[in-house]
Amino acid sequence: MAATTNRAMLQAALPCFFLLLFTLCFAAPCPAGGGRKPVLQKIDSLIASGGYLVGAAGSPLAAKNAHTPFVPASTLKIVTALGSLQMLGADFRFSTEFYQDGRDLYLKGYGDPLLTSEEIAVILQTLRQQGVDTIDNIFLDAGAFALEQQADGRSDSLNPYDAANSALAANFNTINFSKAPDGTISSAEAQTPTLPIMRRLGKNLPAGTHRINLTNDRQDILIHTGELFRGLQQRLGIRGRGVIAEKTVPRGASLVLTHRSSQPLEQVIAGMLRYSSNFIANQLFLTCGARQQGYPATWQKGREVFRSFLASLGLGDEQLFMVEGSGLSRRNLASPAALLRILQSFRPHALLLPMDKGRLIKSGTLAGVYCYAGYFSGGENRIPFVVMLNQPKNQRDQIVKLLEKLAVNP
Repeated sequence: MAATTNRAMLQAALPCFFLLLFTLCFAAPCPAGGGRKPVLQKIDSLIASGGYLVGAAGSPLAAKNAHTPFVPASTLKIVTALGSLQMLGADFRFSTEFYQDGRDLYLKGYGDPLLTSEEIAVILQTLRQQGVDTIDNIFLDAGAFALEQQADGRSDSLNPYDAANSALAANFNTINFSKAPDGTISSAEAQTPTLPIMRRLGKNLPAGTHRINLTNDRQDILIHTGELFRGLQQRLGIRGRGVIAEKTVPRGASLVLTHRSSQPLEQVIAGMLRYSSNFIANQLFLTCGARQQGYPATWQKGREVFRSFLASLGLGDEQLFMVEGSGLSRRNLASPAALLRILQSFRPHALLLPMDKGRLIKSGTLAGVYCYAGYFSGGENRIPFVVMLNQPKNQRDQIVKLLEKLAVNP
């Protein structure tokens, strides 16, 4: 009797159980799906002029004005990074050549963006080990770059992000010094000697610590590099003195050292993206042009090789147009769909991007330009996203938070 009663109760409960299971399986997603519309409406209310795209371009999780071109600012550096990796290779290392003619030393640069005080000290130690015990005149050959002008969009400010490009430039074409209240100027870096150019360019600046670029003066750029070599030469006890001047390497000079950068291209790119270095980005842009089409490097060669590279990804000028490689120029244009295509190809190198709040992300900022491009983390998945605002009000952080909610918890 008890068994019959239990069986009857079970039979009566089964329809309720299946009804509950059906409700959980099919009705539960409705609130989440229904919740998308107000989130998208909120996002759209934050955009006066701009667009976004999240997920695969063919079946996006969310999109607005995906094929409309906007000014990308520094998100363009991801394009420069990907193109450089494709054209130069992840293990590529910049080189600088050193020639000797009697006791004179010639430096011939090929655009190494990481020719720092530390690197120069290593170079001088290597030269000494190879028997160079005296350096009199220091001559600098920057003929590998033939730039008709500096990067489009670059201003003439003293800010480091406006540093000029050159085939031969040290410490990112900047100087870092301290000025005491009594006017005394000294290097602000232990690894860098106090140089005459610091005193000259710092004399009209107020007391304090300054990092400034070397503006448009080609001679200042080269004199700074030469003075840095001379200062480190003296610090290391290598004899000699003489002039510092620009001069092409003569045919009779002997190549004594080809220095290869201590950092491969992947590390150079990681630094460029982390610090959003306009200087490094355009050194890469120019080098790609020269390596593909022959030296000397020019802006036009850079544009041509990147146009060809983008065409290989199915991207024409109407989708992504590059004037230079840093994002400084407002003539650069990119659609959200084009940048998403770049992110899809950049996925194997995604960890080169800076990490912020769990996102691998690159920002782009100019006056009235506020952009993000990168990847949301969806467990093992990386979901690409692009936000591009060309408007007075910066709403990109709110938009990214809302898009992440849709992408990671759809």
